[in-house]
Amino acid sequence: MTSVDAAREYAAAHGQQFEQQLIELVSIPSVSAESQHKADVQRAAEWLAADLRQVGAENVQVIQTAGHPIIYADWLHAGAGARTVLIYGHYDVQPAYKEDNWKTEPFEPTVIENVLYARGSSDDKGQMFIHLKALESYLKTSGSLPVNVKFLLEGEEEISSQHLMDFVSENKELLKADVCVISDTGAQEIEQPAITTGVRGLTYMEIWVYGPKDDLHSGGFGGIVHNPALGLAQILSKMHNPDNSVAVPGFYDDVVVLSEQDRADIAKTDVSEAVVKDLTGVPETWGEAGFNFRERLGARPTFEVNGILSGWTGEGSKTVLPAKAMAKVSCRLVVNQNPQKIYELVRDYVARITPPTLRSEVKLLSTGSPALMESDLPEVKAAARAYTTGWGKEPVFLREGGSIPIVVDFQRELNLPVIMMGYGLNSDGAHGPNEHYSLEMFHRGIQTAICFLDEISK
Repeated sequence: MTSVDAAREYAAAHGQQFEQQLIELVSIPSVSAESQHKADVQRAAEWLAADLRQVGAENVQVIQTAGHPIIYADWLHAGAGARTVLIYGHYDVQPAYKEDNWKTEPFEPTVIENVLYARGSSDDKGQMFIHLKALESYLKTSGSLPVNVKFLLEGEEEISSQHLMDFVSENKELLKADVCVISDTGAQEIEQPAITTGVRGLTYMEIWVYGPKDDLHSGGFGGIVHNPALGLAQILSKMHNPDNSVAVPGFYDDVVVLSEQDRADIAKTDVSEAVVKDLTGVPETWGEAGFNFRERLGARPTFEVNGILSGWTGEGSKTVLPAKAMAKVSCRLVVNQNPQKIYELVRDYVARITPPTLRSEVKLLSTGSPALMESDLPEVKAAARAYTTGWGKEPVFLREGGSIPIVVDFQRELNLPVIMMGYGLNSDGAHGPNEHYSLEMFHRGIQTAICFLDEISK
């Protein structure tokens, strides 16, 4: 029996044990954005470090940063000339509260019809944990791996990886590898696995509109003082053209035009309007004219309003004319767009369309660069073979609508290809209520990760 076959048999035989370990991990409320969970984030890091040690990883370290810990571990005995795989994942999660329309307690994992409901089950604890179990399956059977492996697990991905890049820049030799694998993406359905070849970038901003120095009585001043909340709405109403494209001048200047081959490839993974309406509950879909759903999601940039705040929003009535209004907005960006340039374009456009009766300000909160990986790289082909063997079907290639800024950072700082092997579904509810993860996908993911280490060694 080959080492890969032995590892796959071990994973199948220990599947229930792996599930229980995952349940234990997702029960830890490692919410990086909330200070009251700082100790929980630390606890999750220690839990993962202990598991890495027990499965046979070496040099396991919980490295403290100015924020939350980074975990490093490795196994480097594959022999002279063997390739090295850097595995990245994150163990921090988004905030979650039962009153946010959760059907179950978000940190009391519940299995319903072979689906695990819990915050972090899919994003990213379940997908990240797959790689630890692949490591265990090899080391507990043959005692070795076909490649060298390094783990880099962080606790700040959900808050923009605030301290990770300093660590990466200062430890390039420690993290030196031939390929990086990230599992934090999804597919449309269980039976059709997907490799993500592109992720969009991000420019996140706040648009502030100011009027009077204090809130005013709407009866005494309504009609003679321009309401900032109204002014903000008027500004936002000018952010899109009638065809739903973004109206900011220069916004599309650096967008690479899709070739006919690009459009043909993307069309292979397009989704129907009925599917979108069923998933979201909207009465009709919306978007930039002239592009299909998959192109709009992964190959076209957007401008979105993420939240609006102004005036009185408490119970009952209070007839104020607010002194200011704010909208949180974000732009999802595609390859060749510069996040800083997009901020400057939006800032200048908002200044130009702000009524003279009001003042405005655009604040930049965070940025992330887009990334695109060629699908014919040898490492991508190895991943495709791993899916075919381990998952049971050849994968499709997707451009994702979300953002994983660390992809570009790894490409730039470590000069290595990054393969995004997603083991979740786009419908898992990441960041929303009732996040869930198919345990069938969890087990298929372990099988695929085992096969990938074998394939990449070739």
